[in-house]
Amino acid sequence: MKLKEFKQLVRSEFGPGLQNATPANVREFLDRMQEEVFHGRLAERIVLDEPATSYEEVIKDFFNKILDAPLEEAIVGLWMLALDLSFAAIEYQYAERFATLFHDLDD
Repeated sequence: MKLKEFKQLVRSEFGPGLQNATPANVREFLDRMQEEVFHGRLAERIVLDEPATSYEEVIKDFFNKILDAPLEEAIVGLWMLALDLSFAAIEYQYAERFATLFHDLDD
C-alpha cells in the first residue's frame, strides 16, 4: 500500500486529527489491515516456521526486516506498530482505572 493511500485511509477512519481514535476502533482497524495484508489467507491453515525462541528475537527480526523494506512499506509498518502499542497502553490504563473504581463491588 502506498503511503498516500494509507494516510487517506487512516484519516477517513479516525478523522483528520485522529480525534475519533479509540482503543476499540484502533484494534478493529489494525485487524482489518492485517486481513488486507494476508488477503484472506488467515482462513487457511497457518504453519509457523519461526526460528525465534523469545519475544526479543521476534522483535529484532521485525526491525531487521523493516530496515530492508521499501521506505513506504517501512513507514506504514512502523506507524501501525506504534499505533498498536500506544493504544494498547491506553487500554491498559483504562482497565487499571476501572479496576480501582469497581474494586469494592467484588466484596
